[in-house]
Amino acid sequence: MRIGFRTFLAVVLGCGAGAQVAQEFDGAVALEYVEVQLRFGPRVPNTAGHRRAGDWILERIRATADSVEVQSWDHVTSAGDTLQLRNFIARFRPELSERVLYVAHWDTRPKADRSSNLGQQQLPVPGANDGASGVAVLLGVADVLAVREPSFGVDLLFVDGEDYGDFGRNIDVLLGSRHYAESLDRAAATPLFAVVWDMIGDRDLRIPQEPNSVDAAPEVVQRVWEKAAELGYGRIFTRESGAPMTDDHVPLQQVGIRAIDVIDFEYGPGNSFWHTTEDTLDKVSAESLQVVGDVAVALVRR
Repeated sequence: MRIGFRTFLAVVLGCGAGAQVAQEFDGAVALEYVEVQLRFGPRVPNTAGHRRAGDWILERIRATADSVEVQSWDHVTSAGDTLQLRNFIARFRPELSERVLYVAHWDTRPKADRSSNLGQQQLPVPGANDGASGVAVLLGVADVLAVREPSFGVDLLFVDGEDYGDFGRNIDVLLGSRHYAESLDRAAATPLFAVVWDMIGDRDLRIPQEPNSVDAAPEVVQRVWEKAAELGYGRIFTRESGAPMTDDHVPLQQVGIRAIDVIDFEYGPGNSFWHTTEDTLDKVSAESLQVVGDVAVALVRR
């Protein structure tokens, strides 16, 4: 008999370590964080919604983190436009040299180029799952770590300009993670590992192992998937191989960080919601955010 996702999750949360960790991270609050981001409208660089959303994220992490850094810079696109961009870094236990880096992008795509309706292709993507879900998990983790400090130093990196340009030609994309990697202090300690959390709020959550992550940092993939299995989430964090991703983990890998991508790229039937106007709040669930949040918190506990 196949049980529904909600029923399966309820069983998981009622037993063992999963119950203990679930008391820390709150998936319902994380879903509220997704909703707040959507109220700002699309978070496309140089728009009012983008500015207001960034200010809100900054306010949230200043209320929880031990220290906060803002990286501000301008990026001139291939079309000659100047984008005003910001990365936010929330640090917990900044005095520790052993650190873990978590990453999510907070911007949204300016055009829904994969929408089936030609008119909608000129509209921006709402970004409920592709953007807001990862941010919501990082904010939920920040809430947890503000109450009970992590065993390691933790940096939560909210990157800007990930989804702006052309992934096929690798132009004007991954701008925030590239800026972070270029400005990284090489004299400082490299993070033990980094995890990019992207598109992890899908109601029908299923997270395979991303090939570029397995190739570049197999021990980090193993660590994350084993932790998910310990929590009872092995049917969601599957051992199958997914599609290779060009995502924010790649610039980090290029500067020597052991970075992986946790992503559920099959978003809707035939991936029909990705980069469309259908990337809306009703496609995201508190239960999915709970699963990912539980794993993210457990990874920074001894």
